[in-house]
Amino acid sequence: MKSIGALQDVVTPWSDGLEPSDAELNAIEAEMPVVLAEVELLDALIVLLDRPASEFDARRIRRARNRVLDARRDLANRAASLTESGDAA
Repeated sequence: MKSIGALQDVVTPWSDGLEPSDAELNAIEAEMPVVLAEVELLDALIVLLDRPASEFDARRIRRARNRVLDARRDLANRAASLTESGDAA
């Protein structure tokens, strides 16, 4: 029986710098508004797990969904503008 430890370098090669690259950090930072908006929506939905929705709760969920859509739209527009400007250069 082979040990998985002996094959680990094949699966995940070792690197001295296991820190994320600048490109990965920039991608995370660009997606952060979407993540935060989705967390806010999830918080609003979790509140409703143990009680019926009131008018205030429905308004809170609707606003949170709109923030998620806005953040996704902004991220998509930013990505599209980067792609267009990258093609022109």
